[in-house]
Amino acid sequence: MTDMQAINRDFEKYDQVRKGHTYRLAESQADRFDDDYEIATLDFGPFLHGGVADKARFAEDFANALHEIGFAVLTGHGVDPALYDDMHEGVLDLFASTTLEDRMRFRATRHGSVNQGYFPIEETSDIHPDLVEGWVWCRRAFNIPQERDAPFRPEEFWPRTEYEARFRRLVLAHEPLFKPIAQAMLQGIGTDAHAYDAKLTRTNFGLRANYYPPMSEAQDRSGAGRLLGHEDVDLFTILPATRVDGLQVWNHRTASWVRMPAPYGSIIINTGDYMQRISNDLLPSTTHRVGKPSDGSHLSSARVSFPMAVYVWEDEVLEVLPGLGEPKYEPVKAIAFHTRSTSKFYGDDYAVESA
Repeated sequence: MTDMQAINRDFEKYDQVRKGHTYRLAESQADRFDDDYEIATLDFGPFLHGGVADKARFAEDFANALHEIGFAVLTGHGVDPALYDDMHEGVLDLFASTTLEDRMRFRATRHGSVNQGYFPIEETSDIHPDLVEGWVWCRRAFNIPQERDAPFRPEEFWPRTEYEARFRRLVLAHEPLFKPIAQAMLQGIGTDAHAYDAKLTRTNFGLRANYYPPMSEAQDRSGAGRLLGHEDVDLFTILPATRVDGLQVWNHRTASWVRMPAPYGSIIINTGDYMQRISNDLLPSTTHRVGKPSDGSHLSSARVSFPMAVYVWEDEVLEVLPGLGEPKYEPVKAIAFHTRSTSKFYGDDYAVESA
C-alpha cells in the first residue's frame, strides 16, 4: 500500500490513454470543489423511441456532455426504479448474511481481462487502502445467453444460488441499453453509430456490488478514502443513482472536484479508457472517487452501489474509429490494453500480452 498522499502520477506508466492531470488518490482537506458546475441530466427516451431528428438532438447533447467531463445522467431509460430498490436491498443482504469466510471462498482472481470475485475491505487495489468491500461478476456468472463449454453452475460464483437469479434481473434490464448508449455516443461524435453493434452483442461486462460499511472515527481521521480516485477501464459504466451521496467527479477544466447528485431512478453514465481510445480522446475517461457523504452518515450507515462496466471480449481489437482525425493510438487487443492498465491495481504480473 502507498501512503495517503499518493498521486496518480506515481502510476502513470500504466496508463494506456492520455491523462494529463494530477490528483491525490484519496480525499484530502486540500481538495477544491466546484459547487457551481452541474453535470448534464438528459432524457434518453427521445433516442430510444423518437425519430431521426430526436435521435440526432440527443446524440449531440449526450456527446457534448461526455466530451466536457466524461459523465452524464440519463432519465427516461425504461428501467423500473423498483428494480434498483430491490438491488439495493439485495446488496445489503448479500454482505450482511454471509461471513467473511464465506466471501473469501470467492476471492477475486483474473479471468480473461477482468479480476472477478470478492474484494475484501482495503483490498480493492494494491496501491492504496480504501474502505469498501466489492464483488464483481462477469457474464459467465449468470445464466444468460452466452458461449459455454460446460453447464452453468451458480455455486461457482455465488454463496447462495438465489442471489444469481436476483442479480440477473439487473443484467437483463441493463443489457438492452448497451447498444443504444454506444450508438448515441458514436453518432454524437460523428462516426458510425452502429460500429460497435456486433461487438456489443452478448458481450462481457462486470457487475460490481459495492458495500461501504459505516466508518469508525479512527477510519474517519485516517485519511483513507471510501473508494480511491480512478478512471474506469471499459467502454462505459452504467451506475444507478445511489441513495447515499459521495460520488465525486474531476473537472479537468477547473482542476477541482464536482459532487455528483443524481435523481432517483436515473442512471449515471461515464466513459472509460476503451472509449477514450477508440474515440481518439473525444470522449475522455474521467477521474472519479467516492468520498464522505455530505450528511455525515458515513459514521453510522452503510452505502451501497452497483455499477455495471461494459466491456468487449478479450480478442476484440481497440482502434480509433473512422472519421475522428489522425489516430493518436495504435490498434491493440482488448486483453493487452485492459490488463496493462489494471496492473497498477493488481501488480505488474497481472498484465497479459496479446498473441
